[in-house]
Amino acid sequence: MAAELDDHRDRDGRAGAASDRRGFLGTVWGGMLGAGGLAGGLGRAASPSARADEASAGVDRRMIVRTERPLNLESPSAALDSFLTPVPEFFVRSHHGAPAIGLRPWEVVVEGLVERPLKLSLADLEAMASTTIPAVLQCAGNGRGLFRPRMPGLVWERGAVGHAEWAGVPLAALLERAGVRPEAAHVHFVGGDVPPTPKSPAFIRSIPVARAKAEDTLVALKMNGEPLPVLHGGPARVVVPGWGGDCWTKWIRRIVVAAEEASSFYMKTGYRIPRKPIPPGVAPDPADLVPVEWMNVKSLITWPGAGAALARGPQEVRGVAWTGEGHVVKVEVATVQDPTWREAELLDGPRQGSWRRFKLAWTPPAAGEYVLQARATDSKGEVQPEVSPWNKSGYLWNGYDRVPCTVS
Repeated sequence: MAAELDDHRDRDGRAGAASDRRGFLGTVWGGMLGAGGLAGGLGRAASPSARADEASAGVDRRMIVRTERPLNLESPSAALDSFLTPVPEFFVRSHHGAPAIGLRPWEVVVEGLVERPLKLSLADLEAMASTTIPAVLQCAGNGRGLFRPRMPGLVWERGAVGHAEWAGVPLAALLERAGVRPEAAHVHFVGGDVPPTPKSPAFIRSIPVARAKAEDTLVALKMNGEPLPVLHGGPARVVVPGWGGDCWTKWIRRIVVAAEEASSFYMKTGYRIPRKPIPPGVAPDPADLVPVEWMNVKSLITWPGAGAALARGPQEVRGVAWTGEGHVVKVEVATVQDPTWREAELLDGPRQGSWRRFKLAWTPPAAGEYVLQARATDSKGEVQPEVSPWNKSGYLWNGYDRVPCTVS
């Protein structure tokens, strides 16, 4: 997620803090996330008021607080040590803060280059045939804090990612019912979140019609079998498996079929990446930037945790790996001290947009300091690089995942 955008949002978030806070608290708190433990804490300490807010919402206090207004929470790696990420431990990305939910009936409109514009209530959507899929949601800026040289913006490290089971209506079914006209080429998404100031741009994104019609692109109403929580885009959000979270519009209200890509700030300026790698620190030519779409291949060690103290003897290294187009076919693990790669066991079946867990038995040869590292390979032959190509906005970091630990 673009560094310059994050600065803009943070300034606007502070300027509109009072109104954002009232609307946000009134719609989010009250157990929308489910029960969560409220002990301990990682990352930057939250203020007393923020801690009270999180407690009343059921937010797990082990979450790493990146910003409070709007709320941005990163998952600790231990939260990702399962096939499905528990909702209370699922990362939260907010641009303008959640909209007011429940003040009036929620409707989703399909309009633009269609033969039959639609206005659908939640009951209408729930009455349609539903599809359920497991899929990885990852912020485009996950790993921004690992790039060198650094750039400003939300300093996500490893945990702006999660894997959930999403259920809802295939977007293709809505487009078929509306009747997409032949000249249509893009589908724009407009969420219900309101910018905190008149000068702040609305968060509007678009995807090509072909991707919108893919069988796994959904308007999701449920997450891990429960109604979609407000913090995660409820009551309805877009799900685009394999694509970055910038394309997964939350709180969806309008779906606009158009001939052109969205002309919004968040489409034409933000969430764009160089077609080809550029040297670190170099500003790219805007003409050479393309929208962030498919994720790249990536792995994450979930156990041991960073800084873990381990006893001598056999250990199990665990983690998860995913990619954008295709699926993960191999994960390898080594240590920096002994860079001999060993292939890990993959635990889950291959599926587009989903992650696969891996594990490897590892016996440290002696007491001392170690750095475990992992790399993944996908079905298109892409291999996770040691260092991710630099870009000025800190998008799509996928360098080797490295975790230090001590054996004694």
